[in-house]
Amino acid sequence: MHIYTIDYGHPMKSSDASSMTNDADSPNNCQDEVVFGVLNQLLVPLARLCLANGITFSAVQDVLKRAFVLETVALQPNAPMHGTVSRVSTATGINRREVTRLINIEAPDRQAKPPIAAEIFARWTTDAAWRDHDGTPRVLNRQGASPSFEALAQSITRDVHPRSMLEELIRLDLVHHDEVLDQVSLTRSDFVPKGDTRQMVGFLGDNVGDHLDAAVDNVLHDGSRHLEQAVFADELSGESIEALRPLIMAQWQALRDALVPAITAFIEADRLAGRAQDRRVRVGLYSYAEATQPNEALSNAPTASRKANNKGKNK
Repeated sequence: MHIYTIDYGHPMKSSDASSMTNDADSPNNCQDEVVFGVLNQLLVPLARLCLANGITFSAVQDVLKRAFVLETVALQPNAPMHGTVSRVSTATGINRREVTRLINIEAPDRQAKPPIAAEIFARWTTDAAWRDHDGTPRVLNRQGASPSFEALAQSITRDVHPRSMLEELIRLDLVHHDEVLDQVSLTRSDFVPKGDTRQMVGFLGDNVGDHLDAAVDNVLHDGSRHLEQAVFADELSGESIEALRPLIMAQWQALRDALVPAITAFIEADRLAGRAQDRRVRVGLYSYAEATQPNEALSNAPTASRKANNKGKNK
């Protein structure tokens, strides 16, 4: 049995971090072997996503090459403009003509703000003004004074009509509108926009992108820039995994209920104080479970069984 925590907060020497970036072309380097192993873990799920969406390797290859080019430029912000193509070509191994082409391609903008539907959902499920005494989100009148859906929507933005926001939440199967009583209620306790693959893939990019940025930043620096910890366990049954799900969800709901009001208060305090509001934060919790492979199951067999196998081999 294996149960342990994973903590990326341990300091790493600066020399260790620099060696990871300077020896990228040494296939025999021990550090390179580790990085290539990590690349395999990261790229296999991405390959699955691409194949499921009919995206070919050649299209992904172009995206990957451009990522190398842009990151090389970003790592040298004070370098003179002249000679950029040569520097990038040398660092990446991509020929100069390709570098020139890739630099001139406009990259799609990364979504700066979450969808308004997600903001409405977050406030409705975490703000005490929109919840009953037992903590459950209130059933709201569609119109009228607070608490109403109209007031909730306008507390997020006045640039979009509340009716349009309601229609979007209905489309995502997140709310139900009782037309007889003219009341609106949530249909889910978590924000999962059903039927909107584009938005789901967008969340994947935002969440996993920031998680990966945090992990890489920690590894390449002193290991304490971002919180990134996990608990791992094996030798669990399918029944135990199912029993864990409610516990994990309860932890997330408690974290969300504490953070969203606190962050909202910080944003308002910054606005009133006239402080520069030029930072963003993402805090998340994830869980992943799968069946262990046969060789993993054998190597992670109960201690008594392993001892028996070892005794048999030593005879």
